[in-house]
Amino acid sequence: MDNFVNFLNVKISPFASKLGAQRHMTAIRKGVISTLPLTIVGSFFTILNNIPIPSVAAMLLPYKDILDVPFRYTVGILALYATFGIASSLAESYKLDKLTNGTLAVLAFMLTAAAPINVTKDVKGVIDAGRYINIANLSASSLFTSIVTGLLSVEIYRFFKVRNITIKMPDGVPPEVSNSFVALMPAAAILLVFWFIRYILNFNISSFLTFLLTPLKGILVGNSLFGGLLTIFLITGFWILGIHGPAIMAPIVRPFWEISIAENMEQFANGTSANHLSTIFTEQFLQWFLWIGGAGGTLALVVLFLFSKSAYLKDLGKLAILPGIFNINEPVIFGAPIVMNPILGIPFIVAPLVTATLSYFLTIAGVVPMMMARMPFTVPTPLGAFISTNWSIPALILVFVNFLIDLAIYYPFFKVFEKQQLEKE
Repeated sequence: MDNFVNFLNVKISPFASKLGAQRHMTAIRKGVISTLPLTIVGSFFTILNNIPIPSVAAMLLPYKDILDVPFRYTVGILALYATFGIASSLAESYKLDKLTNGTLAVLAFMLTAAAPINVTKDVKGVIDAGRYINIANLSASSLFTSIVTGLLSVEIYRFFKVRNITIKMPDGVPPEVSNSFVALMPAAAILLVFWFIRYILNFNISSFLTFLLTPLKGILVGNSLFGGLLTIFLITGFWILGIHGPAIMAPIVRPFWEISIAENMEQFANGTSANHLSTIFTEQFLQWFLWIGGAGGTLALVVLFLFSKSAYLKDLGKLAILPGIFNINEPVIFGAPIVMNPILGIPFIVAPLVTATLSYFLTIAGVVPMMMARMPFTVPTPLGAFISTNWSIPALILVFVNFLIDLAIYYPFFKVFEKQQLEKE
């Protein structure tokens, strides 16, 4: 185990840290995370529209279409918001105007993803003849298009800025007016580039990226047990090195997570049963079934610390129990520590792999539904799992079963670690 940890520390950790700090990766991470409030709020309306109390559901039935609107304008056009966030973040790292670059990125995204549809005949009571945009093209399914257009549009703007290809205004002109004229040349270039690619070359970037990346999505964030376990292993492995696992994995896996939970939410909102949604290994699957108390399922370890004979571990348990209930586990990760600890590092990786396998097969068997909503990660785990699986009692029970499994796996390693601490004390 020591050799393995040393290998990770020497070979993998520097690369992972460099990747996580790279400006484009950081922009993607910040831009996608900026949409988090929207998906959480949208989830609440999905839950409200599917209250499992017949009398309440009957009372809300006449307002079902109205209650669906907030979902459509949050999760339903998620990629549009992400585009602005990604471009603004990248522009900030270059010290460019964030507002201008965010706006131009939205232009590039709309040109690329939202081709107008021609309706040639009126359909009485449904739609009039005209040109329309299908807002489904702006959903999380186009998230990779938003990443590409967001990054490229800023790089085009920067190209013009660095080479001073701009329209300069005289001194004394207000900055907001001057900035608008500075953006004219790059705005024209961005419009022409993406318009030419989509409508003259007839090349659909969205379709191409979907074709290219769907296999990777199916491996890391889909219904593959191997892929799900690989993602879990990488996240927990980075944590052991003292690196925030989700932050390192986010540029690669978070767009897939966002697409997957948005697809599940939309399918559920359209009437699909929670047992028959498209994706098992969403971020919420990890969050509610595996990360009980935080990554690695550390709430079990904190509970063991509470009953430890070691004064230090007992005090740490008291300190970490309240954050752990709300799925915040930095106190135990860095306080025990689990970081660079070959004893506690083993169960930190193994426990989630075991609970993931059990949860996967129960989901495949139809005992536990898939995730159909997105709750804040600080919601206590049993409640989060219960609500996010459409009020599923089996999902609620599974959380407690997984917690007991975590306890059993952590216990022997805890005893070894406790013995070491007692000798020190």
